[in-house]
Amino acid sequence: MSGRKDFLNQLAPENYVAGLGRGATGFTTRSDLGPAREGPSEDQIKAALQKRAEQLGAQPTAYGLPEKKEDPDNDDDERYQDPENETGLFANGDFTREDDEADRIYQFVDERMSKRRQTQRSVTPFPLPPTRLSRSCWTNGLSFFLRLKEQITDLRPFATSREAREAQEKADYEAKNPKIQQQFADLKRGLGAISEEDWANLPEPGDLTKRNRRAKTNAHQRFYAVPDSVIAGARDSTQFDTNVQDDGAANGNGAVSSDIDGTTTDFRTIGAARNRVLNSRLDRAEQSGTDTTSGTATNVDPKGYLTSLAKSEMRAGETAEVGDINRVRVLLESVIKTNPKHAPGFIAAARLEELAGKLVQGCKIVAKGCEISPHSEDLWLENIRLQQARTGDNHNAKVVAAQALKENPTSVRLWQSAMSLETDKNARKRVGRKAIDRLPKSVSLWKALVNEEESPEEAKLLLSRAVEEVPLSVELHMALSRLCSGTEAMKVLNKARMLNPSSHEIWLAAVRLQEALGQPLDKIRQVMKRAVQSLAQNSAMLKREEWIGESERLEADGMVLSATACIQETLSFGLDEDDDDLKKLFNADAQASIGKGMFATARSIYAYTLRLFPTSKSTWLAAIDLEKNHGTREAMWQLLDKAVEACPDAEEIWQLAAKSRWDAGFTDDARRILGRAFNQLSNSENIFLSAVKLEADALQIEEARQLLATARQEAGTDRVWYKSVAFERQYPPEDTKPGEEALKLVIAGLDLYPKQPRLHMQKGQIYQSMGQIPQARQAYNVGAKACPNSVPLYLLLSRLEESQGLTVKARSVLERGLLATKSAEIALEQVKVEFRAGNVQQAKNLMAKALQSHGTYGPLWSFSIWNLEARTQRKPRSLEAIKKVDNDPTLFVTVARVFWGERKLEKAANWFEKAILLDADLGDTWAWYYKFLVQHGTDEKRQEVLDKAKSNEPKHGEVWQAIAKDPGNAGLGTEEVLRKVVAVLE
Repeated sequence: MSGRKDFLNQLAPENYVAGLGRGATGFTTRSDLGPAREGPSEDQIKAALQKRAEQLGAQPTAYGLPEKKEDPDNDDDERYQDPENETGLFANGDFTREDDEADRIYQFVDERMSKRRQTQRSVTPFPLPPTRLSRSCWTNGLSFFLRLKEQITDLRPFATSREAREAQEKADYEAKNPKIQQQFADLKRGLGAISEEDWANLPEPGDLTKRNRRAKTNAHQRFYAVPDSVIAGARDSTQFDTNVQDDGAANGNGAVSSDIDGTTTDFRTIGAARNRVLNSRLDRAEQSGTDTTSGTATNVDPKGYLTSLAKSEMRAGETAEVGDINRVRVLLESVIKTNPKHAPGFIAAARLEELAGKLVQGCKIVAKGCEISPHSEDLWLENIRLQQARTGDNHNAKVVAAQALKENPTSVRLWQSAMSLETDKNARKRVGRKAIDRLPKSVSLWKALVNEEESPEEAKLLLSRAVEEVPLSVELHMALSRLCSGTEAMKVLNKARMLNPSSHEIWLAAVRLQEALGQPLDKIRQVMKRAVQSLAQNSAMLKREEWIGESERLEADGMVLSATACIQETLSFGLDEDDDDLKKLFNADAQASIGKGMFATARSIYAYTLRLFPTSKSTWLAAIDLEKNHGTREAMWQLLDKAVEACPDAEEIWQLAAKSRWDAGFTDDARRILGRAFNQLSNSENIFLSAVKLEADALQIEEARQLLATARQEAGTDRVWYKSVAFERQYPPEDTKPGEEALKLVIAGLDLYPKQPRLHMQKGQIYQSMGQIPQARQAYNVGAKACPNSVPLYLLLSRLEESQGLTVKARSVLERGLLATKSAEIALEQVKVEFRAGNVQQAKNLMAKALQSHGTYGPLWSFSIWNLEARTQRKPRSLEAIKKVDNDPTLFVTVARVFWGERKLEKAANWFEKAILLDADLGDTWAWYYKFLVQHGTDEKRQEVLDKAKSNEPKHGEVWQAIAKDPGNAGLGTEEVLRKVVAVLE
């Protein structure tokens, strides 16, 4: 066996770490680090390495190698050094025997390579005798000898190496071509003697390059195209024309009164053109309607569009060039020759001649076509039309019609055309009877003949024969039924129904007949129910949307009961009545009918929906609103009575029922309804507050106060408390000072609801009304700390400070509020504070900043347009605001006021109405519109606006709320508040 140990019994290699090859890493303990004592110094390590090298009998190695001598030719050693550790990248690594052996090998290779380079660079200074050379070279008869280990690299005898030669050449080149800094070195040294005055008097360097001079020259020689306006002005300057300008002054040369050379600018004309452009843009924004989200109109009137197309075609025909007509004529002649049986080719060629004004030639062409294709109805009809247009009478046209009927005796269109050519009624009847004899099955000919009869009896006889000839014609049967009496008409419809079982028109005619005969709704519904069953059996049942359309047509014809029966029998046909989505679907159908003005249809849909969903609060409210706006008061009351029985827990319905009686003057009925509501909803704050409002409006102050006290005990919500405080402010007790009882209530309410901002605001307002400004300021500050997100608190505190002349504090309060809420209302108030203080420029700066962060807030734009912009800039800014703000009523009011100031009253009224449609709850809009009508409206229009304002009962608006909530205006109605707001508006 070999003396070599097996693998497992061999010693581990030096620096071996178990598991390192497969990625395992160990940990280091204190035993691995050794004792915590200082190791040998660097000198001791070097000495030990030197001694070890001597013992090994080898040359000094990296263990004890002295410092190497630097090679003067090696200039690149620094590139391979670590910039952060100049002693070597691997100075901290473990040095082994393998590393030592590698260092000795690399050192040996480096020395050999260095000697080899020195040998190659050495040169023989003098030639040696030939006998000592081991080899000779012959070239072109000359001989020279080289040593085997030497090479000639330079023939110059005194050059010792290539490096020396290159260094000498570099020095010679630099001496002959010195650098610029070396040339001016003496002058730079002389700059040290220059004084500061000499430095300041140095001239500026000029542009001495040809490039800039050439660019300037080209700039002066640049040419521009002359505008067409200049050429037209030069052309018109030599013409003589007389016209009247806008201001009434005559001008002899057709130009304006200013100089025509362009030295004077007519700003009036420019302003007028600019105003026209802005007006057109605002008109487009106005036409977009209130239901759009952008400022442009995207709808197209199909009738007007087609009319404009027809006009454009006529203009194109009038201005057609002769060359175009000739080219088309050649093409149509080719079509006719290629296919002489093609009737449209003859018709097109004839119409081309008509367009060119050659009616005779057109008649000839179409007559030729009739000869070639005598059975073409279109050719004969075109021939009749052209003959009628050429002569202006119907004589030749009648002759052509007679020829056409000989060739085509079964053509209905030709018989109708022949009837229309007759001017005498008897002649038309005669032609119609001939046509019926030829074509007894033509419904259109029967209808035309019946229309010529003036006597109902004659028409009835004709229709009787017509339904015999054409028994499947629904129109003829229905026309005959309309001429018959009730019983006879029913027989006609029954016969028609038997012949046409899939016709829904006959069934609807029967329904109409029942209503015309005065039958009740139940009888009409029975007929409609039979109609649905028959149509369903014959697979001719219409869709639900189609039945709604038929109901709307019945209502338009005055058949309300028929429309109701149609809706009740067909609305849910084929649908699952237990599906909850039906309620949304039916409500949408009702709203669509209301939009079309078909209120009876919508009322029927709501009635049917309530029959399926009797406890639907939204459906009851929608039906009540329909009766309130488009029905009678009695119908609304009946619906309200049914609604409170079906939905006894709906507070809103109880309130509507009581309010409708109160508005009509039935106070006792309203009290009884609220009493019933108390029985159903004993702890409802809305019912309590409605009862309080009812008693307060009836001037029953003590009853109202007792109701509020009961409400605070049984339904003591924060809303009840601040309503109680407002009531005490409006109706203070007679034996107390104004505001004293209200102050007690608000303090008690704040103990229960310290986070209610309305109570804090009321407390500050009470103190302010009593003249206690410090207490009011403290109340507002406490409220702002308790409710940091309440914008009205900051506004009230700011206005309090401003009213006391402390504008700086007002600014501070608004800044604090803006940081806390980021509200656009506070940003607007900042602008108003500066504006009221006379700092217009600061107000503009704040407005620009506010518009950047709140660019879609309409009141900001409105204040900017009306108060911070010049009159000439209001309209452009209005257009910009409309594009950025999405349908804001305040902005629309501002635009209306701009038009009002320009005396464009119709546009102003349109914008006011658009603002009201957007938000009818904004009282300031109603006030501005009424103020406008006071100056420029009629009594009827003013009364109409007042009535609409009363029905809508607006509650919001900056000026409206300030007046409506003033304790001194307690008990005023909508009309009185509106008149007060109008008086305040400027």
